[in-house]
Formats: sequence, C-alpha cells, structure tokens
Amino acid sequence: MKNKIISKEKAISRIREGMTLMVGGFGLVGSPLELIDELRMQGTGGLTVISNNLGEPGKGLDLVLQNGQIKKAIGSYFTSNPNVGIRFAAGELAIELLPQGTFSEAIRGGGAGIGGFYTRSAAGTLLADGKETRTIDGETYVFEKTLHADVALIRAYRADTLGNLIYRKTARNFNPVMATAADLVIVEVEEIVEPGQLDPESIVTPHLYVDYLVRRGRSHD
Repeated sequence: MKNKIISKEKAISRIREGMTLMVGGFGLVGSPLELIDELRMQGTGGLTVISNNLGEPGKGLDLVLQNGQIKKAIGSYFTSNPNVGIRFAAGELAIELLPQGTFSEAIRGGGAGIGGFYTRSAAGTLLADGKETRTIDGETYVFEKTLHADVALIRAYRADTLGNLIYRKTARNFNPVMATAADLVIVEVEEIVEPGQLDPESIVTPHLYVDYLVRRGRSHD
C-alpha cells in the first residue's frame, strides 16, 4: 500500500512551473495555510490559481501573490484583498471572475467529467461577455465551462492513513469538490489516525481521491 503521509516540502515539490492549482478555503477558513507558505518558500511561478479568493493582506495566498508566483486567478471574491486589485491594475495578474455558485458548480462538474453547463447566474451582466448563451423556456442562460486542475491543495480536519477525510464545520467549504477535480490531491490535515478509527458516516472525501497527506505542524517526515 502506498504511503500517503509525506512532508510538506516533498508534497509541494510536485508542483511545476505553469501548473494550474485549486486551493481550498473561504477567506482563510479551510485554507491549507502551511502548504501555501511552503509554496511561497519554494517559489514555483507562472501559476494559475483557482480559489474563491486570494487570501488577505499578508496572509494565505496573498503571500504567493506578493511573491510574483501567480499569473492568473479564477474565483468569485477578490475584493477583500486590495493587493489583488493593485496587481491587476499593474498588468501583473489576469483575473477571471465567476458568480460563487457558478464557481462551485464548475469545480464539481470538472470532477464529475462534465465539460460545461448552462446557468442564468451571469446572464445580462459583464461576466457573460463573450460567452455562449441559449434561450431555454424563454430565459437566457450562459454556458460555463467546468474547471479542472493539475494539483489541488486542500485542508481537512482528520484523515486516516488511507486518505479518507473528515472536515470541520464551515472549513469544509470548497475542499471536497476540489478533491475530485485535480490530477494530484495534497491534503493538509490536523490529525491522522489508523483505518477504522473514523466514523464511516462522517467521511466526506473517500480515500481514492487523495494522493498525499501532510500533517500540520510537521516537516521532514
């Protein structure tokens, strides 16, 4: 059986220049902050980041942004971090905005193998510019492509050594859907237990989606 427990240094070294990353979290809640900090330390650049937001000033993904490693961000809520606007205005960052429900569904659809879907959310707004539309039952719908990533960095509360995951309250947010929509899934987790110690009814992400587990507060495992 593959040992999925590795150090954050080894896990983040799997990320290459120019890759597309999904990063879980809503604000800083549920964000894999130690993996993000290691990404900053290793300095891998040219990244496209799919995340609801890009951290807060001096915290979370803002550290990677300020290090010049992100070339494009896809998400739904960037206004809480003024550094995103500064980088965008300077031509140093491309941004693709999606309504939050559309953003979540695009990730879920990517994990389910769906190429795209129609939604009314952005119809009649600037977010629909350049996108295909269709009239269904007299209403305008906008076609949205689904999202997929090379690597997902997500955070869970508890895991077993197989990679089954349990999340904690609202920290669950985008993490479970991102676990299904990336080629490589790296999980930052509070606690790792032996198989059989997790309540099967509480497991949200099955182990088959998880490639690596990184225990918080540890390095050089």
